Amino acid sequence: MQIEWKIDKEEISLEESVKFMEKRNRDIIEKKANNLIWFTSHPSLYTAGISAKDSDLLNPKIPVFKTNRGGKYTYHGPGMQIIYIMMDLKELFSPNRPDISKFINLLENWVINSLDKCSIKGEIRKDRVGIWVKNNHSEEKIAAIGIKLKKWVTYHGIAININPNLEYFNDIIPCGIKEFGVTSMEKLGAKIDKEKFQKILQEEFLKLVYKPHFGKY
Repeated sequence: MQIEWKIDKEEISLEESVKFMEKRNRDIIEKKANNLIWFTSHPSLYTAGISAKDSDLLNPKIPVFKTNRGGKYTYHGPGMQIIYIMMDLKELFSPNRPDISKFINLLENWVINSLDKCSIKGEIRKDRVGIWVKNNHSEEKIAAIGIKLKKWVTYHGIAININPNLEYFNDIIPCGIKEFGVTSMEKLGAKIDKEKFQKILQEEFLKLVYKPHFGKY
């Protein structure tokens, strides 16, 4: 299975990234391009998934962009590691049948394993999408996941909070969950630069995908 990695040094507009993903998605479907994992970042804005409710947008002072990914409102901006995954699940799970639930579980464990390398314990909650950490007798979200699927080829992906301005989350109800807060690797005391974290992410993804009996994951 061929996987390409694309790593941006500069921020890119969300509009440009969506156009790129949609084209790459078509190219993968038509067997014109390899699977791609893209590390990028965006200027500050909110994105609305297909389940977004107007009531979750409280007092936005930055642009709002509607997308066709799953999920509700979230924030994108400097200090976050955005990971877009354009991948043929039929190829990934071969010779077994593709399974979107198992793929989401793979993404969750990918983030958890990568955070663990930075001494952060991420956890999954069945009733709450994303990756969570226990902090001050409560739980806070450190990573969001929102995937779109077309003919078993994925796009959109993951946002991990390295050191963003967390105040932007105050003007929305992130992912429609108001009972819990949002945190970052920096807030939890992890001191790691983005390039080093990107290398950890690459290593941990390959460990999961190429381990024996992946189809049973």
